[in-house]
Amino acid sequence: MKRSLTFLIVAAIVAVAGLWFLWTWGFCRFYVPINHIAVITAKEGSLLPPGQILAREGQKGVQENVLGEGRYFLNPYSYEHTIVPVTLIEPGKVGVIVSKVGNDLGQGDFLAGPGQKGIQRGVLGPGKYKINPVGYKVDILDAISIPIGYSAVVTSLSGRQAPEGAFAKPGEKGVMENILQPGLYYINPKQYKVDVIEVGLNQVSLLGKEGGAVITKTALRSSNGFLNNLENNVLQQQAANRADYISNESQSGMSLAPAQQDFALSRNAGSGTWANGSTRNSAAPAAKPQSEAKKEKTQTEATFVLNQHVSFPSRDGFDVALDMTVEFEFRPENVAGIYRDYGDMPAVVEKILMPQILSISRLKGSAYRALDFIVGEGREKFQNELTLSLQSNLGGKHITTHNALIRHVKVPEQILEPIQNSSIATEQDLTNKERQKTAAKLAELNTETQLIEQRSAEVIGETRKLKASIAANQAKQVAELGGETNVRVSEIAQKTASIRAERDVALGKANADASLMVEGEKAKGYALKIKAFGDPQAYNLAEFARALNPALKINVLHTGPGTLWTDLDKMGLSGAAGAKALEKR
Repeated sequence: MKRSLTFLIVAAIVAVAGLWFLWTWGFCRFYVPINHIAVITAKEGSLLPPGQILAREGQKGVQENVLGEGRYFLNPYSYEHTIVPVTLIEPGKVGVIVSKVGNDLGQGDFLAGPGQKGIQRGVLGPGKYKINPVGYKVDILDAISIPIGYSAVVTSLSGRQAPEGAFAKPGEKGVMENILQPGLYYINPKQYKVDVIEVGLNQVSLLGKEGGAVITKTALRSSNGFLNNLENNVLQQQAANRADYISNESQSGMSLAPAQQDFALSRNAGSGTWANGSTRNSAAPAAKPQSEAKKEKTQTEATFVLNQHVSFPSRDGFDVALDMTVEFEFRPENVAGIYRDYGDMPAVVEKILMPQILSISRLKGSAYRALDFIVGEGREKFQNELTLSLQSNLGGKHITTHNALIRHVKVPEQILEPIQNSSIATEQDLTNKERQKTAAKLAELNTETQLIEQRSAEVIGETRKLKASIAANQAKQVAELGGETNVRVSEIAQKTASIRAERDVALGKANADASLMVEGEKAKGYALKIKAFGDPQAYNLAEFARALNPALKINVLHTGPGTLWTDLDKMGLSGAAGAKALEKR
């Protein structure tokens, strides 16, 4: 009985566990993929107060917190979930947050702080963010990329208005003193307006009565196509702002250059929002090849065209027109003040540069005759006076002037032709005089050439003579050295022969003495031997006997007188001498 009850209990537990596992893994489990979030909606809880959009824990509705990537378990009867992509902000982009939740903004405010409803001051840089799309909206815009050769003036769009003629401080609206140097910036375009201005050397080029142009440097391009696209967006905005100024506010009739017109018009072809709220071209021009980018570094381009020209009556009443180029510079530390006081480049040129150029040119130029601008030093003097006056007047406005160059002067034909003819005649006379001087110099040159050739021949003869003398001296010295060498060799040979003779005499004497000593000692030995035998004949006989062959048999036969032996005795060959005579036989 107990065993059956235990079995039933275990079976019930296993069944409950299996059902729980099936419910949890089959109905409650869900996954949030990579780069996605889950927005949770609670079906149960207290109702939301009026105006509240996102629910907190224990409240019914879309929950404020979202779930990131991973695996989760939620009761489907109590909760619903919706999978949506995360907010992805790519490099070069900035996210502007629009909050749908929070307290309402105060009167006159349009930017929200923490806990307020509306456009948030803070922005999101590149990255992935788990933001609830029900309570927040994120507008993804381009970051601000300031090209090389430019500085950016920042204008605060929120806060109380800064005093007139002063820079805006934190919390104030207006132009700020600090500028942006070339680089990439993640700025809230709803809070700040950014305007780029060319710094460094620029030109106002005037072409007499045909008008002129303002020429600025082309932005330096890097090999980074991504940054080039962002810079193109900024420059498009600059061109569009200048086009608006020229069409709406300019009083001098200036116009954009064709290239800048195309640049400005391309803004209206795309979609999106610029920093000031206008539309922009979302498809930026493709990055140029690196070879073209390097080429652009040394080029300049016309930014806008001027319809004004420099002309004035001369002191003698003739109408004079000048082709002129004025080189001016905006220094980075002065850009913010210039923009605050006068505006962008077209406004500065129209309000400051051109009035100064025209007035100073007329004032200074009317003191000169028309002839002074064509011949003599008058043109250079006028140019120097114009440059100094512009530097003095524009320096107080923080605009640096480097040069005012007069390229061409246009005067009426009735005065220009006589002056030209007179100048041509003068130049022709000078040319003829110079030709005469040249001919005289040529004759002197020919004379000097002949003298040089003569001197060259003399030098060659002297050189040959000197070479022959040197060769003879060398041969003499060689012969003398050869004779001395032979004498020396003979003396050495004579000494060598004398030494050899002395050596031979010494060797002969030594050999003779040695032989004498050896033979003398041998003779003394024989004398001692004879003395030992007592008689020379006895010694001879002993020697004879010693020389005989031991195997020799001697038979003594007596034959009487007249035999061999008796004959030998008569002949004196008996004894040892006879024995030797027999051996010879």
